[in-house]
Amino acid sequence: MPGVIETIQKRRSIRNFLAHKVPPEIVLECLAAAGWAPSAHNSQPWRFIVICDPALQQKLARAMAEAWAADLTRDGLTVDEEKRMERIERFAKAPVLILGCLTMEGLRKFPDAERAGVERDLAVQSLGAGIQNLLLAATAAKLASCWFCAPGFCKETVRIILNIPAEVEPHALVILGYTGETPSSPPKKAISDYCFINLWGKKLKI
Repeated sequence: MPGVIETIQKRRSIRNFLAHKVPPEIVLECLAAAGWAPSAHNSQPWRFIVICDPALQQKLARAMAEAWAADLTRDGLTVDEEKRMERIERFAKAPVLILGCLTMEGLRKFPDAERAGVERDLAVQSLGAGIQNLLLAATAAKLASCWFCAPGFCKETVRIILNIPAEVEPHALVILGYTGETPSSPPKKAISDYCFINLWGKKLKI
């Protein structure tokens, strides 16, 4: 147990990576760890695409940056060219880029929108658990990582670039590599700020 807690506490969201290549066997170990996550009905609705072709990374990064810029323009906002280039560089030069997707395959089908929506929530929760396992496995392997939700804002763009079938939905990008920075621990809320006992408003006391 102490080893697990230590790994959880060591995990950081790293945005600066060294140019070193990541051994494929370590990437596979992290993906295997993702597959051990709990999932609704044991549906294991996660699907992962490993992107390690620099040309494809560049193409995907530019397409997502353009989608982001188009959203800002539609909102009447000015596109910061420096930030647009930062977004491109972040994903284009990532040592390893992993796209986390979900499918409703294996999930239950309901005739009403409410229960169907809940079932979809279960799939999203399951994917989140899989990604968390991936991040923790990377930390244990002395790799750095960062979880980005950018694909969620341009799903069709990502789908077209990577030739993803209609029944598989892009959700998140994870960068894996060797850290180029040593960030301090971010501030975390106390348990009493987010845990309650029996009723809402009755703080949990340890």
